[in-house]
Amino acid sequence: MATTREETAGSPGTGGPGGTYGRYPQGDIGWLLFSGIMIAAVGTLNVIYGIAAIGNSSFFVGDARYILSDLNTWGWVMLVLGALQFAAALSIWAGGSYGRWFGIAVATFNAIGALLSIPAYPLWSLAIFTVDVLVIFALTVYGGNRRVTD
Repeated sequence: MATTREETAGSPGTGGPGGTYGRYPQGDIGWLLFSGIMIAAVGTLNVIYGIAAIGNSSFFVGDARYILSDLNTWGWVMLVLGALQFAAALSIWAGGSYGRWFGIAVATFNAIGALLSIPAYPLWSLAIFTVDVLVIFALTVYGGNRRVTD
């Protein structure tokens, strides 16, 4: 039985280097946490922007051209996408491969949506696209059900 911190570092279940955090390998938990937080944050923003667009808020540029119909339609698309992103974040945090693939799919659709909104908001769209690419990378490389089995 290990009695000092140095002796327990790296032991299974301790969270030390090479060990695990709960039932997940420690190296994966940071990227999974990042993915879940980013999807939840972008999803929350998409819900807010969707509600504002549905309500024809003065927040949006009046003369912007949208590829999909008009501002009201785009608001509904963003509202639904934001709700799916929030569900994906919860699924990622639950662990398992369903959350991984659902998160990748939702981040891909959001990246496409960000590229479609470049005419209205170029810098914001490229920033969201970059976050989505990082989330897709994190879930592809570090996601999935990698629980430690004893």
